Amino acid sequence: MRQSYCFTALRVETCHGKTANLGMVQLERLELLHMAAEEVTITIRIIRSFEHRNFKFLVYHGISLDQTVKDFIVFLKQDIPLRTSLPPPFRNYKYDKLKIIHQAHKSKTNELVLNLEDDDRLLLREGNTLREAGIANETEIAFFCEEDYRKYKVNPISSW
Repeated sequence: MRQSYCFTALRVETCHGKTANLGMVQLERLELLHMAAEEVTITIRIIRSFEHRNFKFLVYHGISLDQTVKDFIVFLKQDIPLRTSLPPPFRNYKYDKLKIIHQAHKSKTNELVLNLEDDDRLLLREGNTLREAGIANETEIAFFCEEDYRKYKVNPISSW
């Protein structure tokens, strides 16, 4: 059986505003690249205690940006207790909120655990998709208990 391929000429704009002709490109390859761009790698910082600066990192590959924040929280709540690499205090805690810490190629905060500012912009709303919330490839997100965060925000003192 013979496979047929569809070819097309593709012109793209470079970062300097010039256009470049890539010539004939297989559409199947473009579709694969498009699908790969839909799934991203996200680092989750699980914060167990703000006062003690107690947190661990988990890296998730192949995360769809089209899922809602609420669905992603449900996924994390189901996955974290199954992670044997995490100590029991991290696996058995009540996490319920996500906040963007850092995005790739952007500036980082000096706060050691979590930036206490810009909650209206950085806290993820459960009704939005990850894409609408501003999540992109290699974004670092904090996952924490909202009640603990509110207490720490009122009195941001570390134990050590």
